[in-house]
Amino acid sequence: MDIVTFGETMVLFTPDTTGLMRYANTYTRKFGGAESNYAIGLTRLGHEAGWISRVGNDELGKAMLSFIRGEGVDVSQVKFDATAPTGLYFKELRSPTEVRVEYYRKGSAASQMSKADLIPEYISKAKYLHISGITPALSDSCYEMVLEAIKIAKEHSVQIIFDPNLRRKLWSEEKARKVLLEIAAQVDIILPGLDEGTFMFGETDPEKLGELFLQHGPSIVVLKVGAKGAHYFTKEESKLVPGFEVKQVVDPIGAGDGFAAGFTSGLLNGFSIEKAVQRGNAVGAMVTMVSGDVEGLPEEDEVERFINAPTEDVSR
Repeated sequence: MDIVTFGETMVLFTPDTTGLMRYANTYTRKFGGAESNYAIGLTRLGHEAGWISRVGNDELGKAMLSFIRGEGVDVSQVKFDATAPTGLYFKELRSPTEVRVEYYRKGSAASQMSKADLIPEYISKAKYLHISGITPALSDSCYEMVLEAIKIAKEHSVQIIFDPNLRRKLWSEEKARKVLLEIAAQVDIILPGLDEGTFMFGETDPEKLGELFLQHGPSIVVLKVGAKGAHYFTKEESKLVPGFEVKQVVDPIGAGDGFAAGFTSGLLNGFSIEKAVQRGNAVGAMVTMVSGDVEGLPEEDEVERFINAPTEDVSR
């Protein structure tokens, strides 16, 4: 197994019309969740990924599991929970440039996850353990699960990648900052956005944020700065890797997960950090061009073609 990740995936309903959702009558059903988006992104790029979670023992949960399995992700560690439902969320497209997301996940099956859902042997065989900052916000048992996963990974020398994925609606800012910093201090690689770094340290300058993160614990820091690309920082070097031009952003949701998948794919392929960040930028950009959280995630040949000729509209 190349990577193991864990967290909540929900059923996504998107109105077939733009504007206020109160006027929508028909919806398209899809699935989305930061961790499974990331896992699917990696399988599209030719890697082995495993996802640990719980889903409701309901039709939506069964459909979701079938979908993620169909994308090539190992779901052998996913459990059906007969006592709690599968979570839902709605993506309201107010305008081409404004997207609002509403979650209905309190008490969901995934929020019931605990450290009892972790099998050390499963994590020990991975090259990387991926953690997002969403999972510890779901419940106290999920928070304890994150700490246990970190402990297991460290015991087996599995590298830990952390994407803070700040969700302000899930917890108080004080608790979010405390927990995100606690996790950041224990991981090997961290992938914050500039706004998340500012939230965690109260600093807005990318160079200073890179230094603060390195002092805090991780040996590799990749700070995403939107369309400009991403800075990377190690003790030896730092550099801004430019992003790719996107003519029209169709749906920005999932771009960060795509970036994380592309960057991890680069590391798994033995790329330099700079080249891995470039691949992350490319995958993140490609995700924004397609509606849906995972629909725009590219395969290996597509991302290479995009990096080498990003302005070509037709492949012949």
